[in-house]
Amino acid sequence: MSEKLTRKELRGPDAFQKAGFQARDWLQDKQKLALAAVLALFLAGGGVAVASYLSNRNEGDASKALATALKVAERPVRAEAPPPPELDAEAPFASQKEKDEALIKGLAELRQKYPRSRAAIAAELPIGEAQLRLGKPDDAIKSLDDFLKATPPDDPLRAEALEGRGYAHEAKGELDRALSSFDALARDNKTDFLNGMGLYHRGRILIVQGKKQEAAEAFAQISTAYPNSPAARLASDRLAVLAEQGIKPPPPPPPEKPDAG
Repeated sequence: MSEKLTRKELRGPDAFQKAGFQARDWLQDKQKLALAAVLALFLAGGGVAVASYLSNRNEGDASKALATALKVAERPVRAEAPPPPELDAEAPFASQKEKDEALIKGLAELRQKYPRSRAAIAAELPIGEAQLRLGKPDDAIKSLDDFLKATPPDDPLRAEALEGRGYAHEAKGELDRALSSFDALARDNKTDFLNGMGLYHRGRILIVQGKKQEAAEAFAQISTAYPNSPAARLASDRLAVLAEQGIKPPPPPPPEKPDAG
């Protein structure tokens, strides 16, 4: 996750909420990672379907269509003069908005053609993230909910969907629902790169709700549970700002003494 607030900005009264509204930057930074993960679950090299995962030709065709639709994410965004005509097929997008609209269009066509395929389910994740970047949190919530309902509890991509859904609820001002999604992320996360992020988001939301002491406790838990994670570094900055305001988490309990017997 990319957080761009400086220490001075973090001291502002609405800084913790601003950090939450950086969802578009975060999703854009991680777009290729998320889409590559979707692709990895459905494809092997050269666009060939994974035999152990796909059960019939229709699923294989759907997975290849997914790979084609996701190629849009590889094209850059450049608000400059158009490239020469011979490069039109791979021309950069004029804006992130144009790119997201093209991505959604291609994935929506896949869903319509292969509505009950695993690829159609996987497409809900990048669609939801693109909808959130476009400022459509209601649409994003529906897409991400559809993805979560159709994927097993141990699917590693659920973490992406839970975090995105939390951001979408936060963008709507539905802080309790955002907190619920972030708590689910903390509880169910199976991916190393999101370790601690559920607790981190919990702390952010609690700050916005005026529960600074509880927020400090959430941030402190990250240092203990995930000491070397990106979330721990982000939480450390938040704890420093809260400490300046006189808010500190309680000290950790002393380690238990070994049994003399």
